[in-house]
Amino acid sequence: MQRFVRFGRRLSALAALGLALLLIINALVFFPGRSLITTAAAAEPAQVALVLGAGVGADGRPTPMLRDRLETALELYRAGKVQKLLLSGDHSRPDYDEVNAMRRYLEERGVPPEDLFLDHAGFDTYDSMYRAAAIFQVEDVIVVTQEFHLPRALWIATRLGLDAQGVAADRFRYGVERVYAAREFAARVKAFGEVAVRRRPVFLGPVIPISGDGRATHDER
Repeated sequence: MQRFVRFGRRLSALAALGLALLLIINALVFFPGRSLITTAAAAEPAQVALVLGAGVGADGRPTPMLRDRLETALELYRAGKVQKLLLSGDHSRPDYDEVNAMRRYLEERGVPPEDLFLDHAGFDTYDSMYRAAAIFQVEDVIVVTQEFHLPRALWIATRLGLDAQGVAADRFRYGVERVYAAREFAARVKAFGEVAVRRRPVFLGPVIPISGDGRATHDER
């Protein structure tokens, strides 16, 4: 009986140690990232605003969450805070295309196509940040996403060598904030591991400098 008690105590101690480690990792990602969040009005000028994908509907239009990210990026562009917009999302198959939905939305609102760069292989936050630096040669960036997502996105960006600041795109309530915030706990641990091993993204490819013409990245006219 005492053997089982000792085993239970050891198991409890290991579980407590594991939980403490997860909490520490979350703090190491969350607090440095959160410190880089600013407002659209207070943001320092940067090369580009990076808009992270957030889904499209069956009709091919951006979801409400993605629409708010695009509107926030548009505000930054019109205010002269950035000269280019990098639209990063999932275009892994012909019938699902986040980036062209984003491009069309912004073109309809007057953004010249040459200022819109499409990252067709931004399958997750890490890939988007890695490719921004490696493929698009971005040095300083304003990351645009919802507030629950920004600390992790900004932490990854800085660890991959980007001079990053973030602007939250929370223009409305979406009804899923608590769910996504809870998911961030595990996502931060994953991000910590990806940065630690310097995981290569799913796809890389030729360099397309953000200083050039965004139409080089367009696959639709």
